[in-house]
Amino acid sequence: MSYTPGVGGDPAQVAQRISSNIQKITQCSVEIQRTLNQLGTPQDSPELRQQLQQKQQYTNQLAKETDKYIKEFGSLPTTPSEQRQRKIQKDRLVAEFTTSLTNFQKVQRQAAEKEKEFVARVRASSRVSGGFPEESTKERNLVSWESQTQPQVQVQDEEITEDDLRLIQERESSIRQLEADIMDINEIFKDLGMMIHEQGDVIEALSLQQTKHHPSHYLKQISFLAPTG
Repeated sequence: MSYTPGVGGDPAQVAQRISSNIQKITQCSVEIQRTLNQLGTPQDSPELRQQLQQKQQYTNQLAKETDKYIKEFGSLPTTPSEQRQRKIQKDRLVAEFTTSLTNFQKVQRQAAEKEKEFVARVRASSRVSGGFPEESTKERNLVSWESQTQPQVQVQDEEITEDDLRLIQERESSIRQLEADIMDINEIFKDLGMMIHEQGDVIEALSLQQTKHHPSHYLKQISFLAPTG
């Protein structure tokens, strides 16, 4: 999947690409939500979380691609007779894209929260703290009468398995990626907001220009200049 600019410069084809991507984003968001509901249940597994991460990455790329297609669609040349219809079509596509992005970002945030909860549980179960490694080393080197009399308990409390560390690293990496993806979607929202604002300015200017050349405009000017008494 990759963005292919131009599509022959055909507005219909570009609009079709946009609509198709929006449908895919919507469907992916549903699938991501379904997977999120399985986390923390007997169906949860490393494979399931890997599939979730891949689906999120795929959807994020779809969103970026769609953003580019919408920009392209808005820049395609149009005739005066087609201008109004093109604007209506673009407004509809932008609205549908915004809705699909909102739903996707919602499940992205849920996924990030799930991952943070998972890391917190693993840290708690293995007594992994967020402090510096050397602090733990100093604590382990402290020799007291109590530690000498209970060496097995001390070792058991501080034991951190390689699997725990690997899980924490993987999930924290996933969290960082999710947060970066959420920022990407925020940037797309900004793009859409700017497009709507710029489009409104253009339409307003064109409308004003058309009004100046409309007979009613001259009638208003004549009425204003005519003596009142």
